[in-house]
This record gives sequence, C-alpha cells and structure tokens, in this order.
Amino acid sequence: METLDTSLLERHFAQIGARVKVHPGSFWSRSVAVTVNIGRDRAGEYFDLALPRTATADMRAIDIQPALRHLVLMCTQPAGRHKFLCGHDERHWFVAAVPERARVTTVRDAFDALKPDNVRRREADLQVKPRHRYRRRNAAFVRQGEWFFVPVPASEHIDTRVIFRHEPISRGGGKPHICEELVRQGGELVYVCGDFPDGLNEWDYRDLLHHRPDLRRRRWTTRRRNARVFVRGKIRHRDHKTIILAGWHEVLMNTESQSAASRHVAFLD
Repeated sequence: METLDTSLLERHFAQIGARVKVHPGSFWSRSVAVTVNIGRDRAGEYFDLALPRTATADMRAIDIQPALRHLVLMCTQPAGRHKFLCGHDERHWFVAAVPERARVTTVRDAFDALKPDNVRRREADLQVKPRHRYRRRNAAFVRQGEWFFVPVPASEHIDTRVIFRHEPISRGGGKPHICEELVRQGGELVYVCGDFPDGLNEWDYRDLLHHRPDLRRRRWTTRRRNARVFVRGKIRHRDHKTIILAGWHEVLMNTESQSAASRHVAFLD
C-alpha cells in the first residue's frame, strides 16, 4: 500500500468541523477499494477511511463548504475514480456515494446528483428557486435522510383500501424510517426474513423451503419489491427530526444505489 499524507485531508475535514482517520484496511480484507465509514470513539463521530492493502489510492477534497458542513471527497485508484459527499445532516455525520455518471465538482453538484430524476423534474416544473433547492423542504419535496417525499397531485388516485400503520421503510439493513400511514401499489411480492433482507420472489421462496425445510421456522413476512410507495402523517427516525406530511406523498430514495462506489460505503443510515 502506498503511503498517503493524511495531514491535508485532516485539515480539510476540520474545515467542516469533522475528524477523519485514515488507516490500512483489515489484513483479512480482500477489498482493493477505499472503504468509507462513520466511526465513533470517546470524542464522538468521525469519518473512517480504510485504504486497500493491495492497491494505491489517492484521496482529496475537491470542494469544501464550511458553512454547509459538507465536502466532496474524490478517491482515485487503478480500478476507477469515485466521489463521496461527506457532511452533517441534522444530528449526525454521513457519507453518500455519488453516481459516476454525474459530472460533480462541487457540493451543490453532489446534492443535485443524489436527487431522483422525478424530484429534479418537479423542481424545474415548479420553478423552485436555486437557493431553495438544497433545503430539506421546498415546494417540490420534503426530505428526511436519503428519502424524498413528493406531494401527489390531487388528480392521481391512491388506492387506500389497504393502509399499513407505523410501517418501516429502509434501504436494506439500515435503521428504518417509520411511516404513520403507508400504501403500496404494484410491484412484485417477495418474502423477507433476517437471512434474506432483500426478499425472495415466490418461485425462489418455495424452492428454498423445498430444499431447506428448516427455514420454515424463520419469521417470514411479505413485502413488495419495486412497488410505488405512498405515505402520509408522521415520518419518524431516531437520527432525524420527525416530519409531518399532511397529504399523500410518493416515496423516492436518493440515487446513491446507482453508484458503483456505494458498495464501498460501510455506514448505513
């Protein structure tokens, strides 16, 4: 592993009020990429950057916004170049991988790149002023963490025959956001348990239980994958301020999952 001077990184993270620790990855890790995490010690949270042992890596902050408490971290390796938005959101530090397809050189570019296409189109249609586009709430959306909640037009019909109460939403393995009322429309029925958090379709579920009947004892629940999700009422999360949605809003996740670098982000909200 090539030695990296971390003093400049430490100064850049200090400009947004954060600490950073850079160290070699686990001896047993086969990763050839930088892994970005949020760690915690007696002094509080810090950004934890684990370098690969078998490849070189160059890391630098390409834009720093102290007033926003955010920066864009660029990691260049033989396998490619990835960018991460590192910052503070309400109560905690976070890191989000930025989709590689986006041309990102600034923090505001990263904010835009992480917005779903529907959100950006709605901002354009409603002519949301640029200074309002980076708030957690404007005419186009309400945001809590990685989730965007977009108001549903009065002309759109929501089937409310089945409303789930206090229903969790999560991006897989993270701390869930709890929705007071939630409706799912369309999508594919999947079976979920602790061993299969991403869910199995009907065919795979039945095939699994045929070969592994012992798994019948797991606490399986049914969910819908790729369904359109609508919520209203209180949305709670222990790391974020509770928001209240007066009418039905469609739920959209940020675009981090579209980034190849997202597999190198160890921290989950």
